[in-house]
Amino acid sequence: MSARAKAAAATRERLLAAAWQHFASRPYEDARLQEIAAAAGVTAQTLHTQFGSKDQLLTASYVWFGQREISQRDMAPAGDIKQAIKVLFDRYEAHGKAVLRMLSQEDRIPAIAEMTEAGRAYHSVWTAKTFAPLLRGLRGASRERRLAAIVIATDLLVWKLLRQDMQLDRDSAEQIVAEMVQSSPPAR
Repeated sequence: MSARAKAAAATRERLLAAAWQHFASRPYEDARLQEIAAAAGVTAQTLHTQFGSKDQLLTASYVWFGQREISQRDMAPAGDIKQAIKVLFDRYEAHGKAVLRMLSQEDRIPAIAEMTEAGRAYHSVWTAKTFAPLLRGLRGASRERRLAAIVIATDLLVWKLLRQDMQLDRDSAEQIVAEMVQSSPPAR
């Protein structure tokens, strides 16, 4: 890679990191492109040249953030419930508040709604892969109910309820989620 290409990649990385920091820490309307550019050490024109609109920058920064989260979450070993929940809680503890802030805006910002829907889809796929042994042998509606129960048990909002609202310590919250994941839904 040439020095110019490396510099361009570094600039893009700084812009994405600054954009994510701004979008994750304040309402969409309060994230100012001029401030994001300054935080990245570039001009607003450079930001516009790289990303175009505020929505395009939001989408790019969310994808940038999501790729990092996926690489961390994918370190959870399939079938090891306790370790998978630890990895999940590591991610929620690090970025849960930021994602909750994004979720609070999805009903009014279409770009955020698109990204949060992609996050939900990823969580479902991750859950099916990570907790596959718990789904083994189940078919049809039984499998779907079991998967739904695990998706719900491992959802960010459950983390919020346990850790923020109920103010449980992390070990207790993780144990509750593990018990929820391991319990079977009623047979039908």
